[in-house]
Amino acid sequence: MFVHMVVLALILAMAGTAFAQTPAAARTKPIKIVVLGDSLSAGLGLSASAAFPARLKKALEANGIEVEMTNAGVSGDTSSGGRDRLDWSVPNGTDAVIVELGANDALRGVDPAVTRAALTDILTRLKARGIAVLLCGMYAPPNYGSEYSSRFNAIYPDLAKSFGVPLYPFFLEGVATEASLNQADGLHPTAEGIDVIVKNILPTVQAFLGAISGQRS
Repeated sequence: MFVHMVVLALILAMAGTAFAQTPAAARTKPIKIVVLGDSLSAGLGLSASAAFPARLKKALEANGIEVEMTNAGVSGDTSSGGRDRLDWSVPNGTDAVIVELGANDALRGVDPAVTRAALTDILTRLKARGIAVLLCGMYAPPNYGSEYSSRFNAIYPDLAKSFGVPLYPFFLEGVATEASLNQADGLHPTAEGIDVIVKNILPTVQAFLGAISGQRS
């Protein structure tokens, strides 16, 4: 009888340990993130380890947030291009997408209505798949005039509000127009510029992922 009681106690203790560990395991499961973007996130002119997704992953993990990061940036891509490759760029099982598109639209003077429609489609399709989105905004250069800039710049806050997704207002905050933080073309950040972007966006990304972790727990 005594032996049976000891065995039963051990079984119960082991079961209790397993139950106690299960929620923790769920909480520590890496969050799968895809950065859907253009050359700014692809890391044009930089090593893979210096590109935005890799540097963001390192910053998040330094703050105790485990992630699996996929760089789905394609140099030269417009918002329409990102939409057209959405399904294969964002595989099943993805938890979150950081959308960084629109810079090439603005540089080429693409009709803001076209950009808005493409981003709307991206957000609609990701929402239908149950994937969380952080939308990164972009500002139009002044050379197309104030009317164009006004129409283009309004796209991101409008969509963030209508879809109820978090917005980082300007992806190049603190880097745009800073010669020392950009490559010779004046458009693409240096490795130091990427680090500034990561530092600035990190609190927004942490809040975004915190909300996802809360939903998963």
